[in-house]
Amino acid sequence: MMKKVLTAVVIFSLFVACQTNEKSNENAQKNTTENKAVQKTTPQIALADFDSLASRYVGKEIKVKGIVDHICKHGGKKLFLVDDNANLHVEADSRFDESLAGSEVIVTGIVKEFRVDEAYCLKMDEDNIKSHSEGKTNDKLFEQKKKQIAFYRDSMEKAGTDHLSFYSLEFVSLTEPDKE
Repeated sequence: MMKKVLTAVVIFSLFVACQTNEKSNENAQKNTTENKAVQKTTPQIALADFDSLASRYVGKEIKVKGIVDHICKHGGKKLFLVDDNANLHVEADSRFDESLAGSEVIVTGIVKEFRVDEAYCLKMDEDNIKSHSEGKTNDKLFEQKKKQIAFYRDSMEKAGTDHLSFYSLEFVSLTEPDKE
């Protein structure tokens, strides 16, 4: 009799344990699915806030809404997004459809940073002198590049920083606001 009672208790314990594990597994799967949904949510920032917030999102995916001002004619792989307060360059590996010009769109992309520092200025200076001395650039272009390099250096000095950051968006996808 004691054996039967003990066997019944063991079976009951296993049954309860299995039920608890199944519920725990269901909850774990549900939480994992919910976490993945949260993780996949791409933040959307206002185009006017892009320059001030871009440093937080370098290498990360974001969404930005604006009007396609134009698509670069040379190659068609750059799109210029604007609103009343700001603008943004969006670069892609393939051509953008030119019919997008004038459309309001939401662009999803990866924030990219281009840094200008003293090493970059020195390289620009060196390349400019070499190109001019080899006759590849005229005096006017040579002077323009010198002014650009001086502008970068002055800007870094005024800002009290060792570099300037220029941000863009590497294209991932595009949707129309009413279709999102």
